[in-house]
Amino acid sequence: MKKELLFSVTKKDLIFEYFSGTGAGGQHRNKHQNCARVKHLPSGAIGTCQEHRSKTQNTKIAFRRMAESEKFQKWIRIEASRMSGKLEEIKQRVDKEMQHVKTEIKNEDGRWVKDNDK
Repeated sequence: MKKELLFSVTKKDLIFEYFSGTGAGGQHRNKHQNCARVKHLPSGAIGTCQEHRSKTQNTKIAFRRMAESEKFQKWIRIEASRMSGKLEEIKQRVDKEMQHVKTEIKNEDGRWVKDNDK
């Protein structure tokens, strides 16, 4: 099966934040902002790292953690489905199956009654 590029994640999709670390480390730890946090705006996934003294190394690890997060992986699957045209097919199948689902809501008295909106 031939692979095809559906989308890419670029620097404009990310926010890089740097901050001082917490915990032991003394004056060097308190004065330098070498800890990194990477946020992916479309998915809301976040990766952080403060294990190393190097800002660059922390940034790379934070990016890797963000990319491996469950939230980012779900976003990738949804985005790939949308781009390949499969998402619309899935929505239609779900709508078809939802026709057979009966729903109930709680009224003001706390009783369960059939939902008439469906």
